[in-house]
Amino acid sequence: MPGKNIKLLNGRPLIAYTFDAAIESHLIDRTILSTDSAAIASLADSTIIEVPFMRPSHLSADHTPTAEVIKHALNYFTRKGHSYDTVCLLQPTCPFRSAGFADKCIKAFKDSGADCLFSVKRVPHEFNPHWVFTPGADGFLQISTGDESIIPNRQLLPPAYARDGSVYVFKADNILLHNNIYGKTISYLESDSPWHVNIDTAEDWKQAEKIAMLKVA
Repeated sequence: MPGKNIKLLNGRPLIAYTFDAAIESHLIDRTILSTDSAAIASLADSTIIEVPFMRPSHLSADHTPTAEVIKHALNYFTRKGHSYDTVCLLQPTCPFRSAGFADKCIKAFKDSGADCLFSVKRVPHEFNPHWVFTPGADGFLQISTGDESIIPNRQLLPPAYARDGSVYVFKADNILLHNNIYGKTISYLESDSPWHVNIDTAEDWKQAEKIAMLKVA
């Protein structure tokens, strides 16, 4: 969906919802917007969000790794004499966060001692990895976890979670030294918002429109 970050969602640019989450935080020291678009950058003009640079074109392709974008920002500030030990990544494609959720994630990250924390949603039992199968070399299905036998009922399934894309908090050194945001130890916080969508397709956008209208109803 080209241009989705400034596409109007219930009368507001999509990215404005994520601006709200950043601005309301009491634990984020500095908030920056990394973009190659002057139109997107102009939306930050009336906020506390900084646009200290325009992202170079070679880091603005559809498939540019997020780690490279963050490394570019960290290196920019290092050259300016500023260093940061922790990064909180808020992606504009996840517009619906509950109030204060970013700060809850930051606090949980600090308390965890992990290299990274990301927000999650619980995986429905039918998609639990203990009930998911992959085809083996012999053509027969095998349990994705490698278990020899199937867990017989859902009450015995361990909880499973999937990243929801809403909030990532991680050590800056994960990027600077290892070129990934995860490090070696990952903690999590389950999203407490009743609304969730990670916008990537036109169908996702339609779902976001329905949610936006429900939220203001």
